[in-house]
Amino acid sequence: MTSNDETWFEDQFTAHVDAVHRFLLRRGAGSDAEDLCADVFATAWRRRNDVPGGHELPWLYRTAGFILANHRRKLRPVPVPEVPEDHDGAPSDPADLALADVELTEVLTALSAKDRHVLLLHAWEGLDGVALGHALGISRGGAAAALSRARSRLREAWQERVGA
Repeated sequence: MTSNDETWFEDQFTAHVDAVHRFLLRRGAGSDAEDLCADVFATAWRRRNDVPGGHELPWLYRTAGFILANHRRKLRPVPVPEVPEDHDGAPSDPADLALADVELTEVLTALSAKDRHVLLLHAWEGLDGVALGHALGISRGGAAAALSRARSRLREAWQERVGA
């Protein structure tokens, strides 16, 4: 068991709050994203001794996924937010640009929720290997296999969509 103190927590919060907030926004948390993000970090503080060293961000993503799922189970409406724009009017985050691509959105929607989750953790959050496994709650090998299968199904769905 590690001894994670206030300094550790402040470091984790500073380093990861924006990533966790974007994670929640991308998954449709909308105006609730800030509150849900606070819940993620409150959980991180309560469970600070359970957070695996060196894999804090994947742990936070996994926790955010659970918190968002619980939020949705409460049957409160979770509207899909509009893609936020920068001051010049153009989205700066590549993930936001991808959301604007109707074909890509339709292909991703055709995939299972599990495949979409694996692909988005990899593509948008930059996780692979051990970090992806931690975020999914499975082994590194299991994560690699899940990513490979999801990529294969994405490729098939894309080929069906574009008729290639």
